[in-house]
Amino acid sequence: MNRYSRRHFLKDSARASAGLMLASWVFESCQPAPKQEAQGAAAAPAAKPGEMFFKISLAEWSLHKALFDKKLDNLDFAATARNEFGIEAIEYVNAFFKDKAQDAAYLAELNKRAADNGVKQLLIMIDGEGGLGDTDEKARMKAIDNHKKWVEAAKTLGCHSIRVNAYGEGSSEAVAAAAVDGLGRLTDFAAPMGINIIVENHGGYSSDGDWMAGVMKQVNKPTCGMLPDFGNFCVERAKPAPGQDPWSAGCATMYDRYKGVELFMPFAKAVSAKSHDFDAEGNETETDYLRIMKIVKDAGYRGYVGIEYEGSKLDEYAGIRATKALLEKVGAQLGA
Repeated sequence: MNRYSRRHFLKDSARASAGLMLASWVFESCQPAPKQEAQGAAAAPAAKPGEMFFKISLAEWSLHKALFDKKLDNLDFAATARNEFGIEAIEYVNAFFKDKAQDAAYLAELNKRAADNGVKQLLIMIDGEGGLGDTDEKARMKAIDNHKKWVEAAKTLGCHSIRVNAYGEGSSEAVAAAAVDGLGRLTDFAAPMGINIIVENHGGYSSDGDWMAGVMKQVNKPTCGMLPDFGNFCVERAKPAPGQDPWSAGCATMYDRYKGVELFMPFAKAVSAKSHDFDAEGNETETDYLRIMKIVKDAGYRGYVGIEYEGSKLDEYAGIRATKALLEKVGAQLGA
């Protein structure tokens, strides 16, 4: 998520729910990544099953507008992914069922809906539960405890991971040390349940490829990894003008996305195909998908690549379809 995305949502949600904390400048890290698969663009023939090195999943944030507007319910996400887009694997966002982590009946219904539609539940993206890189030890321990119920929920849903935020305030060295501690402790809790703790480049230090890869190396646990996002590489936001929304001020310092993804892939257990806008040929205007997906392939990844559409020119459904077509085109070009 990015831009208005998670950051604005978290800011709004914090006002409505005391338990939901802002996860804007988040840091996420854990372990080396398994293999997963890819997709392509418009205009070119779609790849057939087995011809791509990756598989396609759908991140729930791609439908956040419909979900916030109550035009879509979290319980219907699996059916929507399968029936609207032909996608058979999904990635949840906890914001859309934030009070249901320990609701056994609700989780059972999610399992039933997924099974009825032949959909795999891959992971849960966690926001609003505190930063695992918080330099205040008491706050960091609270964040660890807050995440434990989501680890258990992920286990119930048959997911392989939860995506966490390891953000914190302070010097890069202090936040790194705190993130290594917080991620390590949560990873140790989740490992016996077979759940990975994975971190996304999500702004601030976590979007600095060298910093984040360094944290991962220090955590050095097989069930702690990353979820590289193609678009979240703003290390420092621009200073807003008086009265300007901070998130509309733009980015002052941007880390090279291709270098960042290359650094993150050794730890990747999932991949996020961020998309915003497309040109007339169906190519994403901010990211060279062929170039970045070649980096993913060359790293030996053979897992799922999750569509995370955040654009505004196309509606969410059209944006998801455009991203899927682009992934399929690129997948056909790169092969199995």
